[in-house]
Amino acid sequence: MNWSALESLLSGVNKYSTMFGRVWLSMVFVFRVMVFVVAAQPVWGDETKDFVCNTRQPGCTNVCYDSIFPISHIRLWALQLIFVTCPSLMVVAHVKYREGKDSKYTAQHQGSHMYANPGKKRGGLWWTYLVSLIFKAGFDVAFLYILYYIYHGYDMPRLSKCALEPCPNTVDCYISRPMEKKIFTILMVVSSALCVFMCILEMFYLVGMRLQKVLKVWQANKRLLFAERHKVTNIALPRSSYIRVDPTIGSQQNINRQKKAEEAAATGL
Repeated sequence: MNWSALESLLSGVNKYSTMFGRVWLSMVFVFRVMVFVVAAQPVWGDETKDFVCNTRQPGCTNVCYDSIFPISHIRLWALQLIFVTCPSLMVVAHVKYREGKDSKYTAQHQGSHMYANPGKKRGGLWWTYLVSLIFKAGFDVAFLYILYYIYHGYDMPRLSKCALEPCPNTVDCYISRPMEKKIFTILMVVSSALCVFMCILEMFYLVGMRLQKVLKVWQANKRLLFAERHKVTNIALPRSSYIRVDPTIGSQQNINRQKKAEEAAATGL
């Protein structure tokens, strides 16, 4: 599989990603794709050739291998990497869609733009980015569960028992380099868990930034409404709300007294 083409395609996502998204993409290609291509594939390259059972019964070794390894770790991880990286393309496709709409709008309206920045995470693009994070974390968790369910954990046993037909009896089967395979399995599981953690952090970051912007807009509208209310009604604060400066106390205390009086008068309006 041409992983370099996938890397060049996903590198464009960095322009539209947050800090957490860039870290996630680096972790995927350094700790997962590179480990998968450089180390994991050669380790599992001899999985069928060096799988040995202590019997000469024809077909017994193949049946036992299929029972112990229902799906190859390599193929399962390849599918996982494909499923995990594909949601990022949703963001790129949405940005390209925005850019196309903006170019059409610019041609029809004499140079004015529909989007000041098509890659800015606002409106529908914000939701697309959030949904892509949910899909990425969901796929990783699903594949981690599938690996755990199929192999009853993340261990790689040195010896496996098999009593399936056409084996004459319970035979012992041995896996080649079990410790090395166990180390790479744990490495891939830990890197997947870290990627899930980074996706969750990025979700919290996006939601937090969105709530902060909503709060700022709400506060600005509240101040504008208060100002418009006084401007339209043209109501001045009552004279009783102004407090004479007391020279016997500090200036800051006088300012605080005046603020309290203004707030009380505003509440009564």
